[in-house]
Amino acid sequence: MKELLRTTDPLLITRVTDLLEGEGIAAFPLDQHMSVLEGSLGILPRRLMVADRDLFMARAILRDHDIVHE
Repeated sequence: MKELLRTTDPLLITRVTDLLEGEGIAAFPLDQHMSVLEGSLGILPRRLMVADRDLFMARAILRDHDIVHE
């Protein structure tokens, strides 16, 4: 698994996940429930992971939709 995206924006994670699923790429969000530890402030980033073999295509999809990966 490789990290595709790291962000504090939960809506961005959802959008990217939907875009990737539309292209047949499985994405796995991590750290979704960290808000319990941070007190729901939204300061801890969440990560979106993809399989190693899908990383190149997933990055291309993000570029095509003007979503910059960090």
